Amino acid sequence: MTETLARAPHAADDTRITICDPRSGELVGTLTPADADTIDDACERARSAFGSWSRTAPAARGEALAAAASVLEDHADELATLTQRETGKPFDDARGGVLAGVGTLRQYAELGPLHQGSRLAGDPSAVDYSIPEPRGVVAVITPWNDPVAIACGLIGAAVVTGNAVVHKPSERCPHVGERLGELLSPAFPPDVLRTLTGGGETGAALVSRPQVAMIAHVGSTATGERIARAAALTGAYVIRENGGNDPLIVDAGVDPTWAAQQAALGSFANSGQICTSVERIYVHDDVADAFVDALCAEAREWTSNGALGPLVDERMRDEVHRQLTESVNLGARVLVGGTIPEGPGSAYPATVVVDCTAVMPVFSEETFGPIAAVQRVTSFDDAIAAASDDRYGLAATVLTPSLEHASRSAAELPVGTVKVNAVFGGAPGGSAEPRGASGSGFGFGPKLLDEMTRLKVVHMGTAEVAS
Repeated sequence: MTETLARAPHAADDTRITICDPRSGELVGTLTPADADTIDDACERARSAFGSWSRTAPAARGEALAAAASVLEDHADELATLTQRETGKPFDDARGGVLAGVGTLRQYAELGPLHQGSRLAGDPSAVDYSIPEPRGVVAVITPWNDPVAIACGLIGAAVVTGNAVVHKPSERCPHVGERLGELLSPAFPPDVLRTLTGGGETGAALVSRPQVAMIAHVGSTATGERIARAAALTGAYVIRENGGNDPLIVDAGVDPTWAAQQAALGSFANSGQICTSVERIYVHDDVADAFVDALCAEAREWTSNGALGPLVDERMRDEVHRQLTESVNLGARVLVGGTIPEGPGSAYPATVVVDCTAVMPVFSEETFGPIAAVQRVTSFDDAIAAASDDRYGLAATVLTPSLEHASRSAAELPVGTVKVNAVFGGAPGGSAEPRGASGSGFGFGPKLLDEMTRLKVVHMGTAEVAS
């Protein structure tokens, strides 16, 4: 049985979801997806719980969320181990994701009670103001690549503003999602947080339910687009952070070794399975040779030093390898990596491929794997134009010593986040809104509290008193 399951580490049908460890192919467990009655019951219970929870004092909601954060922190090692077993994420990275979730819950526990409307300027004899009100039942649909941190952000912002949540975690890590719900839900009144196990059919059924007032989705663009179409029929409000095809521009004048380290981090961290991974690299001719040599050395080091975990399953590995193979058939050259290793699990080496063009899958599609795809350019203008010519609009990075080029990048790149001289990072409290096929709405940070609420404007005039 283990040998058979190892060929498909994550399998789902109408009656079960089977998960195997992507490192070894060994069975992790089998779960039964929620049926229609279970989905209806979860949504109805959440709607019933919403009434009293929405009237709970914001400070008390914040205290409940802070208590949930402490419980999660106490179980960080347990959830990290389970995340590693289901997704292959290295333990330290998995634990970091859990602790990031803890920090996010605590942040919203503090920000939630401070979330407020505004005083409006009007007739001096009247009072005009706006107040934020919770939306109702929020369907939260989350991915597998950082399952705890992402879920905590959306759940935390939803419940602290007075919403009830029905959470559908990814079918690729259902045990993580189920356990997360078991740990967090006791901090709140019954049914404020419900968890559903299931795959795409369960998610589709959830977002179509009339009780759902809002859908918060992080995941693939194809799924996000289907959710948006479903919400058009129900009237649910939607925010979604979906796929990315993030460019990295390496400008003339930068240190090529440092630039290669940045490119490797952006391309290979979490085995390339991050929505903001570096997907397309445009390197100036002046530094291209030295940069590519250094990037190849980085790729060999990432593969050999054990920092690179497996891809989440063999289905994902097959897709990554397909994109690389088709790109090679169109003229790309693999310098390092690019071969499927023997043995169990779904490992894939850090890979460097050059001579890439816009028509190749490694440049035109989101490649959720450790592939650094490179194209040489003759000018910064050419790099900006090429980087901007894409249907996605999540993020972009520019490595440059030029203040002019940094400023132009911020002004011209059509993405939600522009990063200059750092592939990852950002100040606490930041928010970003994706563009194009990457989604819409603020999916994290203080502005997520605005997304989870609706503003009501109140005008209070003066009544005439009967004489």
